[in-house]
Amino acid sequence: MEWTISFLPDQKIAVIETRGVADEAGSIEMAQDISKTMAKYLTTRCLIDHSALSAISSSTIGIYNRPTGLIKIGVPFRIKIAEVVLPAHKKHFGFLETVCRNRGFDFCIFDDRESALQWLTK
Repeated sequence: MEWTISFLPDQKIAVIETRGVADEAGSIEMAQDISKTMAKYLTTRCLIDHSALSAISSSTIGIYNRPTGLIKIGVPFRIKIAEVVLPAHKKHFGFLETVCRNRGFDFCIFDDRESALQWLTK
């Protein structure tokens, strides 16, 4: 999986745009980059746009353990994460949303970027 990171200064939102095939190793590496970017810009809001992903290669146990991995790399609970996902990937990211919320992260998936940005700025 590849990604680019940018920052919306007016809204104080870190924006990550992914493409390619999402896998567990790439997702953890991306999370580390996101955490560093959010610390750099002193923001607690993040938009991850997965609308250009072509496929997902991940196990159920990997998704279930993802919040533990986020905690291990130092991602704070006070962040707010919105992910834009394709309908084909909604089941995968819906499960990730559930496990993240159950472990205390403010995490929500969306069908479109506008809705995600609205939620992040509330």
